[in-house]
Amino acid sequence: MNTMRVITQDVLGGPEVLQVAQLERPEPGANQVLVRVRAAGLNPTDWKHRATGGFLGEPPFVLGWDLSGVVEAVGIGVATFEPGDEVFGMLPYPWGHGSHAEYVIAPVRALAHKPASIDHTQAGALPLVSLTAWQALVENADLRPGQRVLIHAAAGGVGHVAVQIAKARGAYVIGTASAGKHDFLRELGADEVIDYRETDFTEAVKDVDVVLDTLGGETSGRSLRVLRPGGLVVSILPVGSDELYEEAERLGVRALRMLVDADRAGMEAIVGLVEEGKLRATIAGAFPLADAAEAHALGDTGRTTGKLVLTVD
Repeated sequence: MNTMRVITQDVLGGPEVLQVAQLERPEPGANQVLVRVRAAGLNPTDWKHRATGGFLGEPPFVLGWDLSGVVEAVGIGVATFEPGDEVFGMLPYPWGHGSHAEYVIAPVRALAHKPASIDHTQAGALPLVSLTAWQALVENADLRPGQRVLIHAAAGGVGHVAVQIAKARGAYVIGTASAGKHDFLRELGADEVIDYRETDFTEAVKDVDVVLDTLGGETSGRSLRVLRPGGLVVSILPVGSDELYEEAERLGVRALRMLVDADRAGMEAIVGLVEEGKLRATIAGAFPLADAAEAHALGDTGRTTGKLVLTVD
């Protein structure tokens, strides 16, 4: 059978615009791999693109960047994988989308061998959030043992992974979250937890080396105030005014905005942390592919702990 089920949409809007459709199954080209998807993570970027079009413009399109699955076929020049290999990774962001489907084409360097110690649901939840946290904390911030890091929305998808990566780097971790999620964060290794609903983090935190800003907006600018001289705010929300940089310079600190990028070296680092038992995804819910709209509706609440995942039989 040369067709596959996908989750697509013809218009922008709420979860109800998502529908199951049949499309032709693609064939891998040079340096490409055809993956039979077993699980595909959901991220806030999915519901934002569903509602606004974002980088992708007007539909129709198939969302999804995370994937874990089995190699079905390889294109010319692929030496790293062969049919039957279990792989996971993040499709190139933002224009490489399409993992919310039974099959997807991926560039070979976007994938790594799936850790044997976790199942596809776990593996499908990890790539985008893990690469985001790794690139923010390790590649951009060069987080080192003993440094102090503040992670906003620490119980969310990126946040709860960032806590674990920061602890694996030997950092002292402070996280913001609602009170009901504090025990969860302490189990992940957070050293301090702040209830953002009751406490102004700018009054509770000081002399931080790195802030991971997962929220953007005014949080970015306010985070500059808790840094030590020369400290760094890394925002994973790539748009905003130049005022952030100007204020950072005035205060003697640094700021940068970043967008996650597909990268095998980063994925291999994630594999190492998983195999060492230092990183796991908390699954807030796993939904069959056909129930994608239900998963999106839960994601829209902004209250989930960890990750939502679509599973594909």
